[in-house]
Amino acid sequence: MTDRTDDLDDLRAAMDAATPAPDAARRAADIALARENFAALQGSRDDARQTPVTEGYSLWTGVKTMLTKLTTKGGLTVTTAIVACGFLVLTPQGRDLLNLSSGQPEVSEFGSTLAADPAVKVAQPAPGATDLAIDEGALMPSPTILAEREEVSIETLTQSPGVPLDEQALSDALRSVAEPVNGIADMAPAVPLGSVAGQIGRDFYGYVDDSITTPEPDTESFAVAEPNPLRITAETPVSTFSIDVDTASYSVLRSSLMRGQLPPPDSIRIEELINYFPYDYAAPDHGEAPFRPTINVFETPWNGDTQLVQIAIQGMMPALEDRPALNLVFLIDTSGSMNDAAKLPLLKQSFRLMLDQLRPQDDVAIVAYAGSAGQVLAPTPASDRATILAALNALAAGGGTNGQGGLEQAYATAAAMSEQDEVSRVILATDGDFNVGLSDPRGLERYIADQRDSGTYLSVLGFGRGNLDDEIMQTLAQNGNGTAAYIDTLSEAQKVLVDNLTGALFPIANDVKIQVEFNPTMVAEYRLIGYETRTLRREDFNNDAVDAGELGAGHTVTAIYEITPVGSPAQLSDPLRYQPTPAAGYSQELGFLRLRYKEPGATESQLIETPFSTSTATGEAQFAAAIAGFGQLLQGGAYLGDWSYTDAIALANANRGDDPFGYRTQAVQLMRLAASLSRN
Repeated sequence: MTDRTDDLDDLRAAMDAATPAPDAARRAADIALARENFAALQGSRDDARQTPVTEGYSLWTGVKTMLTKLTTKGGLTVTTAIVACGFLVLTPQGRDLLNLSSGQPEVSEFGSTLAADPAVKVAQPAPGATDLAIDEGALMPSPTILAEREEVSIETLTQSPGVPLDEQALSDALRSVAEPVNGIADMAPAVPLGSVAGQIGRDFYGYVDDSITTPEPDTESFAVAEPNPLRITAETPVSTFSIDVDTASYSVLRSSLMRGQLPPPDSIRIEELINYFPYDYAAPDHGEAPFRPTINVFETPWNGDTQLVQIAIQGMMPALEDRPALNLVFLIDTSGSMNDAAKLPLLKQSFRLMLDQLRPQDDVAIVAYAGSAGQVLAPTPASDRATILAALNALAAGGGTNGQGGLEQAYATAAAMSEQDEVSRVILATDGDFNVGLSDPRGLERYIADQRDSGTYLSVLGFGRGNLDDEIMQTLAQNGNGTAAYIDTLSEAQKVLVDNLTGALFPIANDVKIQVEFNPTMVAEYRLIGYETRTLRREDFNNDAVDAGELGAGHTVTAIYEITPVGSPAQLSDPLRYQPTPAAGYSQELGFLRLRYKEPGATESQLIETPFSTSTATGEAQFAAAIAGFGQLLQGGAYLGDWSYTDAIALANANRGDDPFGYRTQAVQLMRLAASLSRN
């Protein structure tokens, strides 16, 4: 830890002097570095997909998070923490904004707009007290006002404090907050202390500008499954599983790393990390099946004596005029647990983005649930944006979580909206905390399975950390013919609900199952990397009554096996004395791929079959392998030997390919963060 004696001397001197002017040069440097860090995390700084620093409520949320850490970890009073951050609070005198850095009312346009918002609580002084007793509600301005703002000045968050502080308490608080965050302890701020907001400028803007940060998780739970074991081909030659196009695990991973923590191992589902990224796979020709499989076999990056078998699926993208009308029911959790800026306010902003992508023939309804459930908005044409937004903005959090009542109301609403040749989908937005009605995952599974035959799809969007119930989200999505995504930033909402909207809402194949039979004379052992929660029994493959994953328009799906060739020194099991012999003509095949799927609305599946042998790896396959290795490192890396984060970074960097939105660039940055945190 860096010695802060000089910093405290500077602080004492500053407190004895008049309120100092902010250090303009240091402030400019902080802001420039903040923007540079932000651009690096999002991809090219010229990328039109970047969320600008004018996302007001996310800036405030980031500072509020720092205040929370200063008070809960550092032991400061709320008032002292606010002073340390140079924060703005409302005072009872004329509803002016008081800048605690200068002691003067804030008269900017931003301050005037915020002061006029009746939803913002006013900080009231205790009788006879000279200090303000800050209500927590005063720390967070109305997200509605800030969401409508065209500009929010970063400078309002980088003022230097000029109010006497308990410097020892502040120093201790800074140390307790700084230690979990890589690098912050060695970045001593400038005059005087540069304010805690100055540290945020250097070390936190990278995600504060584009992220919603929250206190550390406490009651989170994840869908847990042991990593797939190594299989001996002669004993178990067939592997069967359902496809998975969910992406929630990757977003949870990113959320954890951006808060300076390694993700919980149980939260890592490697197939969801791999499938987070778009890939350039060969698409089906017109008149073919709705998707095309491609198989690559190449040397394993972490073990030169084994090979990876990559199964890649590319779904077709129908023309816009061929897409059916949509009936969407937004099922929104408005329970008390959603009363967090990373939850309901971000949810509203996310759905606002989505509305712009809908067509006049699409209909939207809103059902909200807390202690009870009810229809907030009757089915309304998507073109009536004002009516939909008014209903959405009126939602507020409070009460229990009657998930069952909400689901029942949403399914009933969707059924009433459905017409022939239309797609009906319930989009559930929640933190997964069901505490009224069905809260057991097995009970939810049975209920959703019963509703599945209605033809209404169910997708799940997770919001917030702290009580995120990933297991319930997975149960709902997997059994509701839908997908699960976790939204931690407005950029992620853009990816899920704008860039990938067609794939998320328009199914092209239902109950897609994959079965691979390996040739025991060529493959001694194999293991499927990921898909632990999607495994099926061998006999389930031909049983059309068994549910499996859905494939959306334009979606890609990637699955990776690591195989050990017969005779390889990497073989972990002893060879059998009596080896089976393959049928004539098949001896040089590594394996045989079978896929089953149903056309939307059909009850009988169709079959695709193809053998595969050794081939050459593409850059797309190598990048997927880098992500597969990254996920295994986060799980402990039992099969990786001495392969490291450095190796994963090098492999991913060398195969980033076309990265228009910066997703792959961001993945490399996350690998670097994970590497740093793993050394602490």
